[in-house]
Amino acid sequence: MEEVCEGKDFSFPSQEEKIISFWSEIKAFETQLERTKDLPEYIFYDGPPFATGLPHYGHILAGTIKDIVTRYQTMTGHHVTRRFGWDCHGLPVENEIDKKLGIKRRDEVLKLGIDKYNEECRGIVTRYVEEWEKVVVRVGRWIDFKNDYKTMDLKFMESVWWVFGKLFEKGLVYQGFKVGFCCSVFLLSFDGFLLCFLVICSVYIEVLMLVLFDYKIYCGFFYVDIGDFANAVIICL
Repeated sequence: MEEVCEGKDFSFPSQEEKIISFWSEIKAFETQLERTKDLPEYIFYDGPPFATGLPHYGHILAGTIKDIVTRYQTMTGHHVTRRFGWDCHGLPVENEIDKKLGIKRRDEVLKLGIDKYNEECRGIVTRYVEEWEKVVVRVGRWIDFKNDYKTMDLKFMESVWWVFGKLFEKGLVYQGFKVGFCCSVFLLSFDGFLLCFLVICSVYIEVLMLVLFDYKIYCGFFYVDIGDFANAVIICL
């Protein structure tokens, strides 16, 4: 690489682009993984972003911290596999499809067909892949986009249930109560491991129960007619 210029002619953005280009030319990330393949593995669990949105400041900040952690572990003698992932959980994806198809009620989904509705949802998961890769690469983060994973993959979902089942067997799962904040715009609450869904309905009360019989794990989603936000009560399990 050419020597770095100094003074008023120096530009951080242009220098960053030169470094990223150099890394790409010499396949720095791939070479690092190859050279460390026989070293002890460091497992890094990376919470993936939603597949339905574009990257923003929060993603860039968190991604930078994650990159620091994985680079440090590599420098201390570990092999660190880094695969990019996509969070495909239902509500944000379904919200996008409902807008696209003009769906407003449950019976409209059933009329279309659950299988066709699910295919529509799967179809938008990779919509912003190019934009994400462009931003992530630009900030200098080393991560594998070619071997990415999606939370809607059966193997991923089954592995999560398996882990949860093992925790249950060891007595590490318990029922409790926790106060969480709720966004009245997106009707979502993200607070640690708590995910509350508040859905406004005008006609009916419906309870959908998912039961994993082997481990007697129960997860409930409550749809409640609350009239307006002022009288809203959020029930969290």
